Amino acid sequence: MDRTQATDIARHLHDAAAAMDRASTIIADLDQQDRAALADPLGEIVSALHFGLLRAIYDRYPDLRPPSDDESSIDSTLQWADVVLPKSVSQADLDELIFSALEPNWQKTAPVIGDIAIRCKALAWPIDSEMLAARIQALAEAGNIESAGDVRAWRHSEIRLAG
Repeated sequence: MDRTQATDIARHLHDAAAAMDRASTIIADLDQQDRAALADPLGEIVSALHFGLLRAIYDRYPDLRPPSDDESSIDSTLQWADVVLPKSVSQADLDELIFSALEPNWQKTAPVIGDIAIRCKALAWPIDSEMLAARIQALAEAGNIESAGDVRAWRHSEIRLAG
């Protein structure tokens, strides 16, 4: 593969990634059964695209890697140390809910946070998405879950169960 071919392939893969992000947003709003049927296969495709195909191109042509716009893609800067949980919810309760939403396979962080936020609402827990993201980041930093990318950038990172 020469540089021109790599450039064309990367452009098409970025278009595909954008389309999958749009599909992921729609899937996150589906009912549990439909979401379960579609989210995992899409997550596997997204993972293969970002961590297989694009990585292979960037390894060979590092200059094709898009410029970092980490600051503009950060969805939340809330740190777990700054979170005050309501008395009705313990850290262990929240961790249990997070772990129950994770799988051994990579999942985009944004839909996981969305799913957990819906479950919090169903449980009448006053926990917002930023609090969930802060806890997920703390779990990743502690090695309790695995992460790829900057977890603060929900649409540009992935998480999974450790091990």
